Amino acid sequence: MEIKDILSHPGVQRAQDLLRADHDRMVEEIVTLTEIPAPPFMEEEKAMAYAEMLREAGLEDVQIDGIGNAHGIYRGSGNGAMVAVAAHLDTVFPEGTDVTVRREGTKLFAPGVGDDTRALAVNLSIIRAMKAAGITPQNDILFVGNVGEEGVGDLRGIRYLFNENPLGPQIGSFFTVDGLETPELVDRGVGSYRYRVTFEGPGGHSFGDFGIVNPANALAEFAAGFARIDVPEEPKTTLNLSILGGGTSINAIPEQVYVDIDMRSVDPQALDALDAQMRELVEGALALENSRNDTAKGEVTARFDVLGNRPAGRTAPEEAIHKASADAVRAFGFEPAFRVSSTDANIPMSLGVPAICIGSGGTGGRAHTLDEWIDTEPELSLRGIYAVMAAILSMAGLEA
Repeated sequence: MEIKDILSHPGVQRAQDLLRADHDRMVEEIVTLTEIPAPPFMEEEKAMAYAEMLREAGLEDVQIDGIGNAHGIYRGSGNGAMVAVAAHLDTVFPEGTDVTVRREGTKLFAPGVGDDTRALAVNLSIIRAMKAAGITPQNDILFVGNVGEEGVGDLRGIRYLFNENPLGPQIGSFFTVDGLETPELVDRGVGSYRYRVTFEGPGGHSFGDFGIVNPANALAEFAAGFARIDVPEEPKTTLNLSILGGGTSINAIPEQVYVDIDMRSVDPQALDALDAQMRELVEGALALENSRNDTAKGEVTARFDVLGNRPAGRTAPEEAIHKASADAVRAFGFEPAFRVSSTDANIPMSLGVPAICIGSGGTGGRAHTLDEWIDTEPELSLRGIYAVMAAILSMAGLEA
């Protein structure tokens, strides 16, 4: 459905007035939800609170699914493909982080206040406004507060939604409301493979057992080769050696050492090619160490532990959701700018389901730090919220 038809609909115009009237409540809900801690893999309390808020907003079939996502359905009149609208419950901050919100005028300061708690509250406000305005979409809209977007959460909430939740096959298009800046739309998902590569050997005394194989030598050989891999600039592909550890003493040949690695690309084939190169380097490092040093007490071996696997994907410009999102942000005075990022939209994109990440509005900064802040100044905030609602309704359709 065209954005001009959405914006001229009397129900949508009423809903915009209601969103303005609801703005102060929305801000209070940002505060309430921010102050419920949601460290990685510990989102249960926030999920329960959010599920109750979804019920109060008027959604049907509200539940917490098998992995911890809270979701409910805004019923439409037809039988078309469901539109999913998600915002993530988790933050990057560990258990024990002080998440008390501090206010300075229209600014709110707290870890997680913008990423992604504002979006959770924005979606609630949109639901209430559409309900109060009597809006009936043609297709059902599934609103989701999902777990596991950040870091080692590895998109587990949305992965479960599409692969194991019974509602997954009904979803025909997907929005994740994440980030703040309204014009920055994500239509390409950066894929990533993350591993801990552990090298193991017999170990021994640094003097008495000198000459036996040393897993640290193999790790060093691998790391040097990994750092020298030439990756393509286009499609952008990156690699990183991040965390190294292991060993027990300065005067001991280690039994075990490890390195954590991160590899990313916007292109699945390029990422797979880099993964293959990485594995070849590990095998080469093992072969070299086992051939040049004593293996009488055992060889050096390697083990791969997967720390993350985010699929790459893309929503093509010709997809309806791509145009709807751009037209929606343009309608409220923003110039759309399509970006590449790693978000919950990676999962549907990789499955061929059209998906876009759209910002919830307003401004802010210092995301993923203890100094995170957002500005809820109403005018810019509301323009962003209007754009999100218009994009959703453009995909869900409207009854006359």
